[in-house]
Amino acid sequence: MASGFHGMRVLVTGGAGFIGSNLALRLLEEGARVRVVDDLSTGRKENLGGHADELEFIEGDIRDGELLKKALRGVEAVFHQAALPSVPRSIEDPLASEQVNATGTLTLLLAARDAGVRRVVYASSSSIYGDSPTLPKVEDMPPDPKSPYALSKYSGERYCQLFTRLYGLEAVSLRYFNVFGPRQDPTSHYAAVIPRFIAGIMSGKGITIYGDGKQTRDFTYVENAVRANLKAALAPRAAGEVYNIACGESITVLELAEYLMRRMGREVDIEWAPPRPGEVRDSLASVTKAVEALGYHPEVDVWAGLDSTVEWFSRAG
Repeated sequence: MASGFHGMRVLVTGGAGFIGSNLALRLLEEGARVRVVDDLSTGRKENLGGHADELEFIEGDIRDGELLKKALRGVEAVFHQAALPSVPRSIEDPLASEQVNATGTLTLLLAARDAGVRRVVYASSSSIYGDSPTLPKVEDMPPDPKSPYALSKYSGERYCQLFTRLYGLEAVSLRYFNVFGPRQDPTSHYAAVIPRFIAGIMSGKGITIYGDGKQTRDFTYVENAVRANLKAALAPRAAGEVYNIACGESITVLELAEYLMRRMGREVDIEWAPPRPGEVRDSLASVTKAVEALGYHPEVDVWAGLDSTVEWFSRAG
């Protein structure tokens, strides 16, 4: 795959965030000339580690059309990771989610079209499926967003498809299922479950499980998501399409907690709390479409990914 990116100018929006920084660093390894745009509202420059001098960093907001003109100069492919994450945050502040995730994506697509960008790979979300009991989730199922976050992500997907049809901009949407791994922030009030659990076990303070713990998730190690982005940027007939990116297997939140406690050698108290509004009960993806069209394979399963993540957080202290 390395030859496909060597010397290519790419832009990673949200490139100082969790997934974006993992992706930016991998692109550097692949020989790409990497430019990052991030407003540092949820991302951190430290996520780029000692590689900041190897890429071009622009601090700014993806809703700023003039900034995007500069950021997109000479760019062939865009990896659009920038977003305001979190279902609970979107329920508290729906307008912010809409402005960043939907309007921000539209602003980026317009700027990419005008700059002559070849392809945009858009980070969408499994949350757009809603709470249909049908499993696994397949890309042609009717969307049923249950939160402003999910709706804003779906809006971004539809804009991507329209820009492919109307303007010839190649846009590919990847529906991420519960991505986790190194550089994920455990400290935010809106932190995802795996870094929260690891931090709570590591500190001995305990963990909180919302609901009965039997809700299921198709947790996806970040290396799989990064590999999917690279393949989506190069796959010849992917434009205008949507792909699930996951492992294709699910575990319960309680199984997750028990595994992490065994793996870290520490039993901690579990605080049980009411289910959070807008959150999906069960999640499991079919990845057949991504396997066939992109050559995507989830090479790191959830257990190996959890082991690597625990090791990374242990080293990071």
